[in-house]
Amino acid sequence: MAFMLGITPWPVASALLWIILIVSALYLARGTAHKAIHATARGLHHSFRTASKAVLRSQGNLAARNRDVLLAAGREAKERIIEREFDRINDTVRKDLANYSALHRSLDESISRIEDDHQESVNVPPDPPGWVKAVEAIAKIDEREGRFGVGNILNDIHKSLVRAHKEAMIAYQSTSAKRHALLRKMRPEWRQIQESLAKVGKNVDSLLARSVTIDRLMQEYEDIVRGHDRAVSVLSSSSLVNFFVSAFVLAIAIGGAAINFSLIARPMAEMVGGTSVIGGFRTADIAALVIILVEISMGLFLMESLRITRLFPVIGALPDKLRVRMAWITFTILLLLASVEAGLAYMREVLLHDSLATSALLRGDVAATATNQYLWITTAAQMGMGFILPFALTFVAIPLETFVHSLRTVVGLIGIGMLRFTALALRVLGNISLYLGVLLEQLYDLPLFVPLWLEQRMAQNEDGSSRPAFSGRARS
Repeated sequence: MAFMLGITPWPVASALLWIILIVSALYLARGTAHKAIHATARGLHHSFRTASKAVLRSQGNLAARNRDVLLAAGREAKERIIEREFDRINDTVRKDLANYSALHRSLDESISRIEDDHQESVNVPPDPPGWVKAVEAIAKIDEREGRFGVGNILNDIHKSLVRAHKEAMIAYQSTSAKRHALLRKMRPEWRQIQESLAKVGKNVDSLLARSVTIDRLMQEYEDIVRGHDRAVSVLSSSSLVNFFVSAFVLAIAIGGAAINFSLIARPMAEMVGGTSVIGGFRTADIAALVIILVEISMGLFLMESLRITRLFPVIGALPDKLRVRMAWITFTILLLLASVEAGLAYMREVLLHDSLATSALLRGDVAATATNQYLWITTAAQMGMGFILPFALTFVAIPLETFVHSLRTVVGLIGIGMLRFTALALRVLGNISLYLGVLLEQLYDLPLFVPLWLEQRMAQNEDGSSRPAFSGRARS
């Protein structure tokens, strides 16, 4: 600064000289500087716009891929549900409707027996008594002819009438009792027919309800296959719900695994040594963690063998005999590991009691060293937890499968959102760079306000001097 101000004997004059030189240089380079600023701003603007378009294309490709993945996952899920519904219908038809021929034959036999019993139970009117004709014959006898024999005849008729009436009543009571017995015999047949028809109606109603469900599922499946936007939005929301629910269940499972780890970590230290270290971690902790991971793996293989989950297609594609054998093997291994954990939990409780007794003995607390008769409760509880938790961790395979399948969609949605935000940010940066170039041009012209003002005044003077001459030539 001293050198710059020392080019003349007067520092103020030196400063003014330098200002004049700098302003003159800036004024002379104004056009080139404006072009450079404009070119840089336009270049940045085009670069950011090109990058934004590239990100938008990537976002479109990712959205299309995510859509395909979502539709494929939804189609697979719907196929599994529809397959399960058809299996239920098949079981219903095989169990309940396969014996319809025998049921039809049974109903025909029951109806035939009811008809026969009904025909036999018809009330047949009794034959007219024979004494009616005898009375008519007596009425036709002349008084003189029957003066001495009519009384005897009427007495015999009375006796015959009484005897016939008794016989008729006995026969009527017998036939009535027979008819009533036949009618009572018809009641279980009617009940059997009613129960059979009610069962048939229930099965048919169940099939109709399942057919309605299958129609709805097939409509949703067709919408998924055709790729309708509504189906995509429904699958997207369902995937988000499944993701958060499965994540919550997995968090609970991690808590259970932590409790399981705490149950077996201390006794494992007694077994493998509490001072040995592998890679900065205690060997006992690594061994306990390996046991828990092996249990979870056996649970996954068991669920795959039972075809509850489909994380490993190779296991699901095994022959049924080999798959069942694998299920029994994994269940046996899981049972043995659960038994080992129960034993480790018992060992942990024993070690804890020994430690408490030792510390109480060192303190001289004799009462605390006495054996508690209720210690078996905590021991049994810990052993039960050690035995049940491995089987509980087996069901982690179900939320894990849902989490894995929904994670692809969620990651795709997050990627789409990030790419969309990046494209928007690049477009904003492009516009900012364009307007920043204009601002830099204005800032560049700010120190040049004096020569620019003089240039503007000279241009105005030249414009004013040229206008009268032009008007005079126009008049002439």
